[in-house]
Amino acid sequence: MPKTRTQKEQTVQILTDKFGKANSVVFFNYQQAGNSTSQGMTMNQLSDLRNQLREMGAELTITKNNLVKLALNNSQLTIKDEQLFEGALATLFAFGDEITPIKTLTKAIKEYQVGQVKGGLLNGEYMDQYKVNKLASLPSKQELRAKVVGSLGAPLYGMVGVLQANIRNLVYTLDQIRVSKGGE
Repeated sequence: MPKTRTQKEQTVQILTDKFGKANSVVFFNYQQAGNSTSQGMTMNQLSDLRNQLREMGAELTITKNNLVKLALNNSQLTIKDEQLFEGALATLFAFGDEITPIKTLTKAIKEYQVGQVKGGLLNGEYMDQYKVNKLASLPSKQELRAKVVGSLGAPLYGMVGVLQANIRNLVYTLDQIRVSKGGE
């Protein structure tokens, strides 16, 4: 049953609010790339993906392209790439961490071998498909923090190793002197 005008206006308002609150947004085709007649992701796959994203503070919506365009215009966000709005379009809204939901989405697309990322927004700036995929390949915040802590601690570990080596060499030398003087 088609939506009424009031329902569509409510949908546009909800989407406008989501665009305003989201730290990052990704638009993706959930059908087989280049084949609009295929079924695309199954309902189970979409449901699993939604559940995974919800745990990360993200949300996945499937809405008519025209309503998405209206919501983008209401949010004063401009996307000049009209190819973005061709075919079946789903939208990922990340409200917390910007990167982890994108990683989850791209992983699911590869795993299911259906769909493709079409573009996105990061802090209001448009990113094409290439940039979104590059962003998904970045390490997570946790991994970056671990690398920083490791690199800060590396000189300290080196210094401890050097100091231990000097003490170890002293003990070894004293032991050799003791053995050479006939001690046990």
